[in-house]
Amino acid sequence: MKPPLDFYELQKKQKIRSFAVIALLLIFYLVSVGLLMIAGWMTIGFFAPRPDFFSSGFWLKFAVTDLLFASAIAAFHFFDARKNGAAFLLKRLSAKPPDPADRYHHLFADAVSAVRLASGLPQVDALVLPTFSLNSLALIQPDKRPAVLVTEGLLADCSRDEVEAVVAHEMGHIARGDTTLLTLICGLSSFFERLRDACEPEVGEAPAKVRRRGNLRGSSSMLYAAAALGAVVIRLLEVFISRERELLADAAAVEFGRSPMALARAIYKAQARNVFIGDFSQAFAPLFLIAPSSPQEDRAPAPRWSSTHPSFEERIRLLAGMAHQTPQAVAEQVSEAREARKTAQTIAVPARPAPSTSLEPERPEELRDWVMIPHDRDALEPMSLVDLIETEGFSPSVRVKNQIEGLEGRAGDFPQIRDALRRRRQGRPVEMSRLGRCPRCRIPLGNCYYEGVRIGLCRRCGGKSVGRLDMNRIIARREIGFSAELVQKAEAFRNEHLLNPAARKKTPASRENRLTCPSCACPMIPRPFNYQYFIPVDQCGSCGRIWFDADELEILQILIERTRKD
Repeated sequence: MKPPLDFYELQKKQKIRSFAVIALLLIFYLVSVGLLMIAGWMTIGFFAPRPDFFSSGFWLKFAVTDLLFASAIAAFHFFDARKNGAAFLLKRLSAKPPDPADRYHHLFADAVSAVRLASGLPQVDALVLPTFSLNSLALIQPDKRPAVLVTEGLLADCSRDEVEAVVAHEMGHIARGDTTLLTLICGLSSFFERLRDACEPEVGEAPAKVRRRGNLRGSSSMLYAAAALGAVVIRLLEVFISRERELLADAAAVEFGRSPMALARAIYKAQARNVFIGDFSQAFAPLFLIAPSSPQEDRAPAPRWSSTHPSFEERIRLLAGMAHQTPQAVAEQVSEAREARKTAQTIAVPARPAPSTSLEPERPEELRDWVMIPHDRDALEPMSLVDLIETEGFSPSVRVKNQIEGLEGRAGDFPQIRDALRRRRQGRPVEMSRLGRCPRCRIPLGNCYYEGVRIGLCRRCGGKSVGRLDMNRIIARREIGFSAELVQKAEAFRNEHLLNPAARKKTPASRENRLTCPSCACPMIPRPFNYQYFIPVDQCGSCGRIWFDADELEILQILIERTRKD
């Protein structure tokens, strides 16, 4: 029995296939460039004598020129796809390494390590996509390292065995060498699609304008036709390669993980949650677990022959058959798991103020030892150092007075003010004492986990400090349920604020009550959460951290979960 190929032998085998692809690409460019050259000479013939197509040396010169141009374009296209195809996709999808402090990300990183050892691969990177969609993919990065990418939605909705099964599916692609070839072909297809979109004729253009453009429009139409033909050819190649390899990767996942039903459940959930995943070319669809949905929801579904994946029903039937089950059993298991998760949810209730007998210290009085003396009006009220440098009209040349030291002079002459201004320019905290403290109560924040994400919590007022990038994780997950009191509070908030455009923006706080970011001690700005959900929050203008007052985070989750299509 012949032993299976290892990763490096598979890479060599894929190099041979890659050379076959570039040979096919060269033939395509020879034909396309040749036709474009003939069309160009025929067009020039309207203004100058046409070349003699029947002369003895014409076709030799034509063949040499065609070969040179086609070879140069094919080589550029090939190396551009290998170098920039994966980089383009990673950038568009905002892929990030797993957060070690996040429990869901830690589970994913462990699954990648375990399946990598089972598959015998040398090194595989784990990356997370910040989107609610439920999907995954594998690709070869520009540094030649394979990577497995999953979405936040998949980590939120799939159990541990389902995550491991999805990782095993993507490892199957890598171990078989499919990822190297598919990454290359998807990069080639993306180039043709971008070229076709750039040359696409404008809709509704006036006939007079078309006549004025003359030959330029004809050349653009020829280039558009060539790009469209190239996109179709590469698309057919994607379909020919991808369908069979998806089924083989499913089989490899069962071999690595020994759990066909787990992969069937994951694919079932992914198909049910197949939504728009990101702004990138659909040429990269063969890399994903399931083909991502197009942003044009009203567009007619693509014909079956153009699909890069086998049918959803076929994949579920084959996987269920490996476990001697039926596709109906897969649907039943998914439904049972969903109900079990709802039963296991922790129910959140409205925050209650801490009792007066609490051992936590009272809010300390802030030291207000600085007075600004404008030249055109009376001296202002005493204020802290942070408030002083943030006051409108402040500059190093304005006169100030330090009440404790009894000194008066230019602000730039005081070393405390010079140090504070330097720290602010460097993006460092102006006043270290405010770091890690509640912006409302000024007491130290405690650490807790909310939807598997580590956040800061004030145990007196119930406020929460959440990182901007952590919000996608919190919104995607379903560990927390909500009491009827919180749901009623969210409904009242919706009627009072979201349905009233004048109340969508949070009222700016006065200077005495202005919030300071507990992460970087910079001022926080009242603003809506985003343009889709006009829920007022306080966000740091420096590090982006968000402060939610008591129950605001729960209200946001309730309102978003009502509008999401699961």
